[in-house]
Amino acid sequence: MSAIARLRNPKASYALMLLPVLALIGFLFIYPMVDMVARSLGSTQGTLTTQYYAPIFSKTIYLRVLWNTFEISLLTTLVTLVLAYPVAYLIATGRRPLSLFLTVCTLIPFFTSLLVRTYGWMVILSPEGLLNEALGLLGLGPVALLYTRGAVLVGMTYSLLPYMVLTLASVFRGIDPGLMRAAGLFGASNVRAFLHVYFPLSLPGVLGGSLLVFLLAIGYFITPALLGSGRDQMIAMIVYEQVDRSLNWEFAAALSTLLFATTLAVFFVYARVFGLGKALEAKR
Repeated sequence: MSAIARLRNPKASYALMLLPVLALIGFLFIYPMVDMVARSLGSTQGTLTTQYYAPIFSKTIYLRVLWNTFEISLLTTLVTLVLAYPVAYLIATGRRPLSLFLTVCTLIPFFTSLLVRTYGWMVILSPEGLLNEALGLLGLGPVALLYTRGAVLVGMTYSLLPYMVLTLASVFRGIDPGLMRAAGLFGASNVRAFLHVYFPLSLPGVLGGSLLVFLLAIGYFITPALLGSGRDQMIAMIVYEQVDRSLNWEFAAALSTLLFATTLAVFFVYARVFGLGKALEAKR
């Protein structure tokens, strides 16, 4: 086939147009991931080895950090879902002024950096912060709010809440409100109609938003590092310490590879149990 014939072929034309994008993805994503895995196996030293993975499973501290990572990520996902569901419902079904106001409030956190937002929570949760001053006025005295698991959950929930709200709202807008009215005409109460009609239809948003927030939370670094204590360390914090302080690039690569592998495992388990179409449906 001549070059002119290839250009006239729509499939060939689309493939040529995709080449720059695929090359960019390969350079910015695939190559770093391959290099990370290769470095974790000691390829930079000329021989393949698994010695850099041994400390992860032989020392309980790293297994504890891995458990903390999943526990904090799961708790953040659950709290975010509980808070985001009613907000997304009002955005999708409320009057236009209310829907617009809530949408703007949801998007405002994106206007500032994550570091600035985290420092803001440090000020609020500090012993001299707004919350402790309010508790002092109520006679409850100062409470240790900063550098706790609760502070980490508050900061991460605040940062990840918009992702859950926007994902849920996009699905809620596709649910016909007439279905709830029809259920009421057949004698169903509002609670029964919600549980048996609206909530099942909203599951694609619940599952898709939960997956998105959980995968984002697994790799969080700044918020737990600034708001939490040593008992709230996550994998990303250990990776930073190995790269910045210990200069142990191979071990950092092993930890990063483990984090990447667990993230893929969570994604594939989700796709196996719930079906990948659920997540794709939630993005429509």
